[in-house]
Amino acid sequence: MKRSRIVVKIGSSSVTASAGGIDTGAVDKLCGEVADAVVAGNEVVIVTSGAIAAGMSVLLQYRSLPSRPNGGSRRKAGLWRSRLDPRAHDSTSLQAVSAVGQSRLMGVYDEALGRYGLVAGQVLLAPLDFVNRSQYLHARGTLRRLLELGVVPVVNENDAVADEEIRFGDNDRLAALVAHLVGADVLVLLTDTDGLLTADPRLEEAATLIEEVVEIDHELEAIAGGPGTSVGSGGMASKLAAAKIASWSGVRTVIASAQRPGVLAAALSGEPGAGTLVHARRQCLSARKLWIAFAVAPSGTLVVDKGAYEALEPGGRSLLPAGVVEVRGAFIPDDAVEIATEDGRVFAKGLTRMAAASAEKWLGRQTSELPPDLPHEVVHADDLVVVP
Repeated sequence: MKRSRIVVKIGSSSVTASAGGIDTGAVDKLCGEVADAVVAGNEVVIVTSGAIAAGMSVLLQYRSLPSRPNGGSRRKAGLWRSRLDPRAHDSTSLQAVSAVGQSRLMGVYDEALGRYGLVAGQVLLAPLDFVNRSQYLHARGTLRRLLELGVVPVVNENDAVADEEIRFGDNDRLAALVAHLVGADVLVLLTDTDGLLTADPRLEEAATLIEEVVEIDHELEAIAGGPGTSVGSGGMASKLAAAKIASWSGVRTVIASAQRPGVLAAALSGEPGAGTLVHARRQCLSARKLWIAFAVAPSGTLVVDKGAYEALEPGGRSLLPAGVVEVRGAFIPDDAVEIATEDGRVFAKGLTRMAAASAEKWLGRQTSELPPDLPHEVVHADDLVVVP
């Protein structure tokens, strides 16, 4: 087997036991396959979900607290399940649950990897680690040094303190960005299905595996649909979005079943039918532009004229007010916006330097007409990504 650098992500639905808490058997299976890959000379990074599931199972257990020093009565600890429903209540509670679960999740990985003679290293990442250049370099250096030391990095989003407005949203996207960060050869997204299917198998028994994807288009995205389970925040749609990020990073992706025996080795070797293989593109984007293009939700749209489109489409140019013909949405500086032609086709995305009100006030104006204290670019070339 060719020596490779691998990022493998396992989702909540695959590591959560039916009764709640972490499925230690599933984690042990994964760690055994990671150990086989390491013995073969590969380097492996694990991106894992499950902190909220681990924390939830602890907090829902009613247990006796220690007796008071003055001999007072013992009290019961625990929280009602209705107060901790991860799909119906506030993000602050879920962040607290994640804080409880993160150390317990890492304990499971420590023990499982230790049984195979490997050492785990916990790495908690936040979106700003990919946007800020110095933080990006620091995160990259840490992960690469861990790999050099023979450690298996176990990565998760820093859910306990993540800003709800600036977060990855699911660990599939995080895994794709980590694959770019470490210069991975392959990203393996493990889930509870065999890969991307031609239809939802719960609705169509004849649904079959799509074994190979050269280009991710709207038709495939429609097939992927939305979140697939009540556990976790992802689904096949998020896995396809992550595969698109990886593809634009020059990293091939395999979406496969976590239950499949030897799935990691099969994905690495390119075994036909091991899952859905998404090919890497030859044209790659930087980490910052990957984040802008695929991981930040747009807050509005800038419609541009034909001249602006022709100037922007080859890449490397800024969008000026003169080329804007319509402003849609309510956004502020540094928000993400889509850039579309007058016939409605979105062809680019970027971070705006103007609020929506300013962009609308000065649309169509030449640079010489702008006040000196106003940015001359609506979207600067450094913050603009052209993605077909």
